[in-house]
This record gives sequence, C-alpha cells and structure tokens, in this order.
Amino acid sequence: MNFDDSRLTAVGLLSEVHAGLMATFQPVLGAAGLSEIDFETAIRLARSPGQRLRMSDLAAQTGLSTSGVTRVVDRLEREGLVQREACSTDRRASYAVLTEAGRERLETVLPQHLQDIDDCFTGLLGESELDAFLTTLRKIRGVVRPCATAGAVETEAPARS
Repeated sequence: MNFDDSRLTAVGLLSEVHAGLMATFQPVLGAAGLSEIDFETAIRLARSPGQRLRMSDLAAQTGLSTSGVTRVVDRLEREGLVQREACSTDRRASYAVLTEAGRERLETVLPQHLQDIDDCFTGLLGESELDAFLTTLRKIRGVVRPCATAGAVETEAPARS
C-alpha cells in the first residue's frame, strides 16, 4: 500500500486549504454577526437572479437539508437579512430573498473579505493560474456537487410593490 499516493495528497491539501481559509475568514464574518453558513446563504442569494432562490434550490446549492436551510433562513429572516416570498405558481414552494438590510450587511463585510481572499488565496496565483484553477474546480464540482448551481437561471418573479 502506497501511503504517499498523490490522490491522498490532493485531497489532504484541499482539506487543509479549506480549513485554513475558513479560519482566516471567520474573524471578519463573526464581527459582522455572520456564521460561515449565514454568509454562504446570503452571498448565494446576492449572486442569484433577482437576489432570490427557491428554498429547495438554496438547500441544494448550500448542501444543507431542507430543514437545515429552513433554520438558516429563519435566523436570517429574524435578523431582517432575508425574507420569504410565496411562489405564485406553486403553493408548495417559497423563495428566500435577500433584503436591503442583507445587501447592506454584505457590503460591510465584502471589502475586508475580498482582501482576505486576495491576500491568502487568489492573489497568490497569476491570471492564467487562476483561470485554470477555476476551470478545474468547476470540473470537479460538476461531478461531486452537480446541484451546486441549482436555480442559477432566472425563475418566476413575483410582482414587487
């Protein structure tokens, strides 16, 4: 048995990098009152068409169970960062929608968060390295988390008042 197998090294390095990045990001997120999953939920909504996603798509994108995403959205809704909207074409479905307060919270976090990302991650790579890395990550994600982009296309949008 070869314990120095490069496949083990690749997975180990990925795990170590992820843990290190999350430890680096936590102080900024925590200071803004956001956990890692709160931030992931809010930024996914911010980056989605109409800054909204079906709850089922949000669960698929975050890798949470439906009850798990419900708990996160409940917490963010209590803080006024997210609101729920009923789907006008399917009474069983609802949307999580980023509120103005949610956008403002992200705007306070993003400058330092992006600086942290640049300092210890993307800024370490040249442009072609970053492009190749992103392509590689998308290729892997397509196999291990194909639902990570669920709801990424424009969906039915309720009228706003």
